[in-house]
Amino acid sequence: MPFTEEQLAFRDSIRKMVDKEIAPVAAKIDAEDKFPEDIAAMFGEMGLLQMWVPEEYGGPGGDLTSVCILKEEVGRHSLTCSTLAANNSIGLILPVLHFGTDAQKEKYLRESASGKIITSIAMTEPTTGSDVSSMRTRAVRQSDGSYVLNGQKSWITWGENASYILVFARTDPDAGYDGISAFMVDTKTPGFRVGRAERKMGRLGAPNNELFFEDMVVPADCMIGAEGTGFKSCMTILDLNRPTVGASSLGIAQGAFEVAVEHAKTRVQFGKPLGQFQGVQFKLADMAIKIEAARALLYSVCAEIDAGDHSRRAVIASMAKCYPADVAMEVTTEAVQILGSSGYSKDYPVERMMRDAKCNQIIEGAQEIHRWIIGRRLVA
Repeated sequence: MPFTEEQLAFRDSIRKMVDKEIAPVAAKIDAEDKFPEDIAAMFGEMGLLQMWVPEEYGGPGGDLTSVCILKEEVGRHSLTCSTLAANNSIGLILPVLHFGTDAQKEKYLRESASGKIITSIAMTEPTTGSDVSSMRTRAVRQSDGSYVLNGQKSWITWGENASYILVFARTDPDAGYDGISAFMVDTKTPGFRVGRAERKMGRLGAPNNELFFEDMVVPADCMIGAEGTGFKSCMTILDLNRPTVGASSLGIAQGAFEVAVEHAKTRVQFGKPLGQFQGVQFKLADMAIKIEAARALLYSVCAEIDAGDHSRRAVIASMAKCYPADVAMEVTTEAVQILGSSGYSKDYPVERMMRDAKCNQIIEGAQEIHRWIIGRRLVA
């Protein structure tokens, strides 16, 4: 899909920023496994945390295409920073924009537009994973209209760093999917507690935590959407955000590919550059084909959704998340192979990229879930 002049200018400016600010610290972020506060602050100042906030609320007025351009470019060097880019979209901007009241939009979108907050979304629980209908976290309505939250969430990205967390809880224990509601929770509210951080293979520096809600009282106006509509709103939010995971994956693949190509040009074996061997050329060709195919798919999906056509949103969002994530895993694995022992060394970035790529095959719906969504639509 051809980009507009404005989109190309945005991409070029982000690429320059990433090469200057992200590339030099990507390995350090991975090695230290600490939340990159300085990157978060820089992104906030540049309007990159709050990309999707409309201009009428003081934001940049971005769309799905611009968010994906951002995440792809940042992902070339760091999945952690790519995940942080446009961070506020899934946990605050999209749910409030699509399901919030006018008062909630005025409050939350304007605060997000400041670029000074981090947000998170809490749906996964220790015993549920993709089985959302088995959610156990409860929200019990009180006589004054407030709700009392009790429960535990797990693997929550940015959970210990967030100012607000979109928490999904069961308001009706007998209503299945229709018994789930969404609440925008201020993490300063009494009853909120951060548990242990997960020890992960990749995407280090982007902490995932257990979260506990213990007799937490939240006002009625913290509910996003009507009671019992939380699951449906969650699916809408995920549909809009899943292509951005594909964009991060595409960035990982592109970054690993560039390292592999440079290595093939400069590494001499048996008297000639590695890239002169046909076997290596075939690997690079397959990598390039898959990256271009993933990019074409991703941005055609973005264009369709940005144009307002949501008739195929769920299935194409799954495609835009699933295929680039698989491509990233395949490309990074081949990049490690091309670099040989250097590829297996932490002194080179492709081993980190390979570890990071695996993350995106799991988060926001494992690949099997997306194939189920796509396959179910095909035979409906």
